[in-house]
Amino acid sequence: MHVTPSIFKAYDIRGVVPSTIHEDVAEALGKAFGTVALAEGERTVAVGRDGRLSGPSLSAALMRGLRAVGVEVIDVGAVTTPMLYFAANTLCNSGIQVTGSHNPKDYNGFKMVMAGRAIYGEEIQALRRIMEADSWQLAATPAGVRQVDVLPAYTERIVSDIRLTRPMKIVVDSGNGIAGASAPAIFRALGCEVTELFSEVDGNFPNHHPDPSKPENLRDLIAALQNSDAELGLAFDGDGDRLGIVTKDGQNIYPDRQMILFAQDVLSRVPGGNIIFDVKCSQRLAPAIEAAGGIPHIYKTGHSLIKARMKELDSPLGGEMSGHIFFKERWFGFDDGTYAGSRLLEIVSRSANASAVLNALPTSHSTPELNVTCAEGEAHAVVDKLIQQVSFAAPANISTIDGVRVDWPDGFGLIRASNTTPVLVLRFEGQTPEALQRIEKAMLQLLHSVKPDAHVGEAAH
Repeated sequence: MHVTPSIFKAYDIRGVVPSTIHEDVAEALGKAFGTVALAEGERTVAVGRDGRLSGPSLSAALMRGLRAVGVEVIDVGAVTTPMLYFAANTLCNSGIQVTGSHNPKDYNGFKMVMAGRAIYGEEIQALRRIMEADSWQLAATPAGVRQVDVLPAYTERIVSDIRLTRPMKIVVDSGNGIAGASAPAIFRALGCEVTELFSEVDGNFPNHHPDPSKPENLRDLIAALQNSDAELGLAFDGDGDRLGIVTKDGQNIYPDRQMILFAQDVLSRVPGGNIIFDVKCSQRLAPAIEAAGGIPHIYKTGHSLIKARMKELDSPLGGEMSGHIFFKERWFGFDDGTYAGSRLLEIVSRSANASAVLNALPTSHSTPELNVTCAEGEAHAVVDKLIQQVSFAAPANISTIDGVRVDWPDGFGLIRASNTTPVLVLRFEGQTPEALQRIEKAMLQLLHSVKPDAHVGEAAH
């Protein structure tokens, strides 16, 4: 069949419905994924979907494809991506979530787990080739499907793991994403008094876009905190695998600062643990991990890549600037906004003032994520040229693990190619406003030496 190659991203499959993602694509993906699963000895695949309007028809087509090649399907219905991962850790070893993540409402796609690992890169391209060649064997009769409600077991697993020192009052903004159907009730079960914003699952996202990494999407949450006696705000993205945190005084606690708190807590029980984070994270994170007795590892951006690296290093905790937090200690090692929020509440409930604990975390002056729009394929070519040309005098430290990251004693600059959209991703941080300005100027000079027409704008998703 004909498929649009650009929907096959680095970590998932994603595109616009119905122009590049439609039922025929979903059914062919089911047949291709099922073919690979059977070759790996996997006979059962769990399927879930987020709250997008195209979810029911796409997941039905996906399940048809899986069953057609002889794979039994466990249909877990409308769930967060972490709940699908939970099913693929407890009911079987493989799963597919139909989700557009934090993309606009006309997008949808597929996040995939094969035999216990999140697949990415070449494995996703291999599925594309199977789909293009129709190279699968249909079973004599389609395999069966059974419906399973994973919410009770998932809730029980979290509630049995988390202990709040005191009851807390919180505001939860689900942005009309799928987390609204589960997260508020789980926080209540932990002993929280919860004020809910936009919990009704609605694929039109009528209130604001469900992406807590964008400050404009946190305005309602900040206002609700100011107008109530709640002490903390939590926000979720569209499929529930990322968490945003807002303090009582309206401060957005970015994920790299959250990671300092989580690392300190995890390392108190796993001394000497390997803690992994991506190249977009603050320069303050590695020293904080070392001070807490851990070993910091900076790695490439991408939830599938971080998970794979965590397995290699037997890491108890990993995290990304985008808001994916991965707990292996006491959990399964997958990214889960609800579970990360629960762990956060457990930690801050030990103090009388949760916001004070969060606001006391080390911080710097930094830009939000900045994007430079490129032609298809151009971003990676620009980064390759930058790697060849970059040279800064000591004490600058240059890393090319994922793009070009230059660390100075008082801050860092990053230029990398996105693996999901044709843009360059830039981020700059300084320990003083002057350092930030100097670093930004130096990095933009480097960029313009290779791409003179680069126009820097704030990241849009």
